[in-house]
Amino acid sequence: MLQVIFNEISANEISQLPTLEQLEVLNEFKVTPEDLDNIDHADSEAPYGSVERDGKTLYRYRASDVRLYFEVSGDHQSVIVHRVLSKNSFQDFLFRTELPVGDDEALHQSKQFWELIEEGEKARRV
Repeated sequence: MLQVIFNEISANEISQLPTLEQLEVLNEFKVTPEDLDNIDHADSEAPYGSVERDGKTLYRYRASDVRLYFEVSGDHQSVIVHRVLSKNSFQDFLFRTELPVGDDEALHQSKQFWELIEEGEKARRV
């Protein structure tokens, strides 16, 4: 299992969830290298998905109505969570409005999505 690291933004986003939902999400979010190696891109309802941009892979984990967007650290020992978005959040709505729901591959086309991720990448890790 990989260590999970939240940045300031993603830690704040997950803290906005009700306490029981936070616990459920964190209990479910146990990432292994096998999970990431076996992503089924044809299954839009699968818990894990990924998108690529400029040779960089960004992963998505779906837990109920929450989406965690993260990358694997360079040493492959941890995952860094850049954003935690509710399925129904305004930010999530902004970059999904022009896309079929569940179409992770199309996310790499969305400027707003990558701006959210880049903001998370620059945030201090906690």
